[in-house]
Amino acid sequence: MATPSEEMKKDVTWRRFEDGDNEWDDWGDKIFQEDTSYKCPTYINRTPPCQGGCPSGHDIRGWLAIVREQEKPSEGMEWEQYAFERAVEANPFPSMMGRVCPAPCQDGCNRNEVEDFVGINSVEQYIGDTAIEKGFKFTPGADTGKKVAVIGGGPAGMAAAFQLRKMGHGVTVFEKDPELGGMMRYGIPNYRIPRDKLQAEIQRILDMGVETRTGVKVGSDVPVAELEKEYDAILWALGCQNGRDLPVDGWVGTPNCVSGVAFLKAFNEGRMKVTAKNVVCIGGGDTSIDVISVARRLGTNAAAGNPEDVVLDIAMNQDDALAEGAEPAAATLTSLFTKDKMFAAQHEIHDALHEGCEILDGVMPLEVILGADGRATGLKVCDCTMDGMTPVPTEGTERVLEADLIVSAIGQSADMDGLEDMANDRNLIDADKFYQVPGKEGHFVAGDIVRPHLLTTAIGQASIACESIDAYMTKKAMAKRPKVDVHHFDLLEKLKEADMAPEAFDKNENDLRGTNSAKFAVHNYEDRSRQEVIPANDLFLGHFEFTPRLLRSEDVPTADEVLHHFKERMNGLNQEQVQEEAKRCMSCGMCFECDNCVVFCPQDAVFRVKRNETTTGRYVDTDYNKCIGCHVCTDVCPTGYIQMGLGE
Repeated sequence: MATPSEEMKKDVTWRRFEDGDNEWDDWGDKIFQEDTSYKCPTYINRTPPCQGGCPSGHDIRGWLAIVREQEKPSEGMEWEQYAFERAVEANPFPSMMGRVCPAPCQDGCNRNEVEDFVGINSVEQYIGDTAIEKGFKFTPGADTGKKVAVIGGGPAGMAAAFQLRKMGHGVTVFEKDPELGGMMRYGIPNYRIPRDKLQAEIQRILDMGVETRTGVKVGSDVPVAELEKEYDAILWALGCQNGRDLPVDGWVGTPNCVSGVAFLKAFNEGRMKVTAKNVVCIGGGDTSIDVISVARRLGTNAAAGNPEDVVLDIAMNQDDALAEGAEPAAATLTSLFTKDKMFAAQHEIHDALHEGCEILDGVMPLEVILGADGRATGLKVCDCTMDGMTPVPTEGTERVLEADLIVSAIGQSADMDGLEDMANDRNLIDADKFYQVPGKEGHFVAGDIVRPHLLTTAIGQASIACESIDAYMTKKAMAKRPKVDVHHFDLLEKLKEADMAPEAFDKNENDLRGTNSAKFAVHNYEDRSRQEVIPANDLFLGHFEFTPRLLRSEDVPTADEVLHHFKERMNGLNQEQVQEEAKRCMSCGMCFECDNCVVFCPQDAVFRVKRNETTTGRYVDTDYNKCIGCHVCTDVCPTGYIQMGLGE
């Protein structure tokens, strides 16, 4: 299995401080007096950057700890189920997201400062696939008698249905397409999202008691006023399944100029079996990569007629016999940005090139060239440089790319027909910080209809919107959202789960001044996770050995093999590999039970909590009668969990 090169190893040593930090003018006093202070260790829980950078707010550190079996489930539960339950608190689609999420969590991983990020996606895929294999289910909450209409059955809508049913609210999902899934089903090819696993993750949500009405468009088939009467709240999760026109001369009204979302929907619905001989796509994001990769897989057949007819749903579905006689098609992508700056995932770019696609980077479209019959015959382009987000053409580089089908994948827009009074000037729906629709009481919104972005962004917005819906329907004040707005580890909940909840506090009997022996509070622990993300320079990186990331293998076809290659490309890790990869997590901002503080404390002031009282976040404690404030425990703590406090 391929691993990162030794060249990736960073210059991380056991020296915590830089040269010059020991250049003291009063070095004698520093040596003989500064080994003590009034400050003593405090255990500080902070948010790791993976979690802080995850749009759906996963407790990534938490479920990685479960996978490596540091955090134990309750007796009788296997770790796979426990990891699944922790993961889906934020996102009910681990199998899907482990495959297609571009993983901003990995970009921010502090392990990048040692050698390479933790393979969070690969562990998440294993959690999701194992949950499907073992039949893990969701449990709805106790019935509240409240009902919510969710408009849209894509990632935001189905994630909202999941969160609302956990709260015990009734949910009806209205979806204009025949099947649920939104862009996961209609916008992403099956070799990236296996349809059996997508259906399993959707069905698990439906099994919670979610009602559905598919093939129904709210605003035309069902009036909004009718929903307002029947339901206690409405969540708009429409998504954006219309494409944007290419802003060049010759595009509008030209029949063989189509959008990327229409092209992919025709393929994902099974209507399109072959495509054009020369497909040119304009974009640079994941959708554009999917377009050219699908075109290479479908191939072309002259007997198919005009290639755009099936995309635009003008003609009947193409016959399977067309695929049998297909020949390879040419697929070209033009991007304003160079390959290293394209928005598509780098491994998707690599795979597309391996499959025989052509990517012209640093190229801007100028004009659609039309033939005598009014159809496009080519796309005029030129080289360009980027001034921020504005392309600057390079004179003298103009040329024409031959094209039988031109596809625009430069963004998405919403279908607001019948809902014009909901639309803003961008033809989307406005949202406040609680994901309420301003001026529309009882109306909430989440997903691409707020701002087209990632699947995981839509899922994260749905989670926050559901909290707001719950507060609205139960007439609770909507609390201020935290600075770090994700799904946090809660020590008190963990203590309750382990039957170690603090005792009730009685102000008439308990000492109000505080004591380290009190059982009504958690001793010397502070939760700053809602305010702070822990940076790499607060960790002791020298503790971590160079350990290459375990990479998932991929079955990527060559240019000669790609025709009709619809097998899934991504191969998951096995259990042993997943657990080894999870051990690479540095548990930033949380104790991972390494014993450094216990071993190196010169006063034996830091000690392990009794075995029958320990749990995640409560592994060590400090005897302040012995502690002299020497800071050694802080210096040797790999995770930045121990900070000096409680003093001047």
